[in-house]
Amino acid sequence: MLLLGQKYKFTKLELQRLNKKFNSINTVIYKDKESAEVIDNINKILNKDSYTVIVLNTKEKVDDDIIKYLTNLKFKIQNSKFKIISIEHFLEEYLYKCYIPENNDDLHYLDDIKPFTLFQYIQKRTIDYVAAVSLLILTYPILIYSRHRIKKESVGTSMFKQDRVGLNNKEFKCNKFRSMKLDAEKDGAQFASQNDDRVFPWGNIMRKTRIDEIPQCLNVLKGEMHFIGPRPERKIWIEQFEQEIPYYNQRHIIRPGITGWAQVMYPYGDGTKDARQKLMYDLYYIKHWSLWLEMKVIWKTILVVLGKKGI
Repeated sequence: MLLLGQKYKFTKLELQRLNKKFNSINTVIYKDKESAEVIDNINKILNKDSYTVIVLNTKEKVDDDIIKYLTNLKFKIQNSKFKIISIEHFLEEYLYKCYIPENNDDLHYLDDIKPFTLFQYIQKRTIDYVAAVSLLILTYPILIYSRHRIKKESVGTSMFKQDRVGLNNKEFKCNKFRSMKLDAEKDGAQFASQNDDRVFPWGNIMRKTRIDEIPQCLNVLKGEMHFIGPRPERKIWIEQFEQEIPYYNQRHIIRPGITGWAQVMYPYGDGTKDARQKLMYDLYYIKHWSLWLEMKVIWKTILVVLGKKGI
């Protein structure tokens, strides 16, 4: 894999995933360089190893000579798998996320992010009812035990309802098992963090295994949430994210979910940078929704729960 330019910077996790798919990854910088030098660098790299993908990770204008060279490469390299691909298409094909630009110069990709069709919605709701009812039945003993442990370890109610933003940017009461002390936000709203001292012991276990999210099945049955979709956020955080990601609300064109593509593909994060990354996965899920992707999210969620990953 050869990258031309540095428009998009891959995360450490993405590089780990790409290293499993490609024997080597090299970057060629073309900005402020003569086209002959850039072409020579590409030739040297291609001569060292067999490359099947050249990614146009370009932001600055590319010289005409470089474009001609890349175009002719397809005829010179005798490999049926060889291709030249833009960073936008590369991210969707190999990393299963939609590209989001750092600036707002080009937002044409938002045209492809549309609400579910009626047929897709019917399929989604069928999955919602089956999954939510099944999960409540299967986890009933765990729910009873969790309620007992919460009351034992922390004074107060075992469940609470918190305002979250859902479909069309409207707020709803989201059900959750309480995993923190009652006065957890006495100093104002704040993100949970690793080894958060506001979380009591059983609360920590619930958060790692996602048990605290199970009561949201009631929201699913009420039609406020899907079983799978973007995670519902609090309005205070959404307003913060929108300061740097103006199109963040695009994720609200569908109902939020108990679990989602972003949750199983990206580790826990608590800032705008992580919110941008998760949004890329959420938009991919909306754009490429299918029954296969739905089943894939469910399977990956099971692996996350069994592996006790996340916060």
